[in-house]
Amino acid sequence: MASGAIRLATLALVLWPVVPLGVGLRAGLPGDAAAWLGWLGRACGVVGLAWLLLAMVLSIRLPRWDQALGGLLKLWRFHHLLGAGSFLLLMLHPLLLALAAVPGGPAGVLATLTPPVGAWPVWAGWAALVLMMVFLAPSFSFFGPPDYQRWKWLHRLSGAAVVLGLVHTLALSRTLGPASAAWVWGGVTALALVAFVWRLGLSRRFARRRYRISRVELLAERVVELTLEGPPLAYDAGQFVYLAPLDPALAAGRGEEHPYSLVSAPHESALRIAIKDLGDASAALMHVTVGSDVTVEGPYGRFLPRRHDQPALWIGGGIGMTPFVSAARGFAVQSESVDVQLVYCANDPSRAYYLRELEDIAAERPGFVVHAHYFADEGPLSPAFLESRVADFRQRDVYVCGPAPLLALVERLLRHEGVPRRRIVMEEFDLL
Repeated sequence: MASGAIRLATLALVLWPVVPLGVGLRAGLPGDAAAWLGWLGRACGVVGLAWLLLAMVLSIRLPRWDQALGGLLKLWRFHHLLGAGSFLLLMLHPLLLALAAVPGGPAGVLATLTPPVGAWPVWAGWAALVLMMVFLAPSFSFFGPPDYQRWKWLHRLSGAAVVLGLVHTLALSRTLGPASAAWVWGGVTALALVAFVWRLGLSRRFARRRYRISRVELLAERVVELTLEGPPLAYDAGQFVYLAPLDPALAAGRGEEHPYSLVSAPHESALRIAIKDLGDASAALMHVTVGSDVTVEGPYGRFLPRRHDQPALWIGGGIGMTPFVSAARGFAVQSESVDVQLVYCANDPSRAYYLRELEDIAAERPGFVVHAHYFADEGPLSPAFLESRVADFRQRDVYVCGPAPLLALVERLLRHEGVPRRRIVMEEFDLL
């Protein structure tokens, strides 16, 4: 019930700026094509700026709040969609206004696009649009994989873009009446301000917890598992946290927060976190000092159900095995029956660093069965392989986590075999 209410509230926020536009339009329709283009241009500006503010609200990253929207990964995707939609609308804003000025001749179009130097509200709008181009560009795949820290720093320009956009809008707005303008801009600005204060101020004090690294276990050449001692943390199997190491001896990444998966079971007193070398900061953590401190913020995400008595198929590979390891480690203290078939995908046995432990758990837990699939020996995962190990896989709920190529392969396979999309849950650990 609470989850549905939050989703409805989120939809209402997205539609918030659209309603007064419709009300204002009914009060007086534009008279000709140029007037319609002008109104559409201003409407794009209103909705685009409001969505940019709402995208900031969604970046608050409040622990557990994200679960109502399907987990932080889905919330981030929604945040990205709002940001992209905002950018497109704000790009259309000056273009439509310029088209509306065409009947007045080239001079009118030029004046719309390049106003006099003293027209500071218009230039504030242009500056906001340029800043949006700068901080949004790295998020688009066209420019290649972004550097995480550079991406984070560039996103701080969003605050300046919003301020300049509000200056532009409040000085020139003719689309919303005074009451509607106060309702829209006052509301979304207040929400964005609260999100900003929480993210850059209060979260450091109230959401982050300090832990000490008590063990560093090398699982494979580029994978370690850290054991952290500190305050208790309530979480579900399959969730993740943001971790920032404070070890002064680190070659890179000191004080930088990055998302990492929990592999400990929720009943354990210590936290265990699996880390794969995927960049400078994670590579440095391969050699972090035992006894040094870290800060942890979370938990986030919603992937696996809390109960495992319904027929399920888990398919994982690489560091994507972590949610399944966390859940399997929790089977020892769970009283309900289990009906889980796990397919562990790896290139070869040396890459299946959790396989032996999972097989030991399966030997002690009725209803939990583990199958290994090695790409080097058996090629891509196939219906024939699944049929031979999990004959009823088409009737099970399927949970898949791993690198993007594995997710794409499994989704094609399952859909081809008639598994409904509603019974396939996929998790690609990509927060950009």
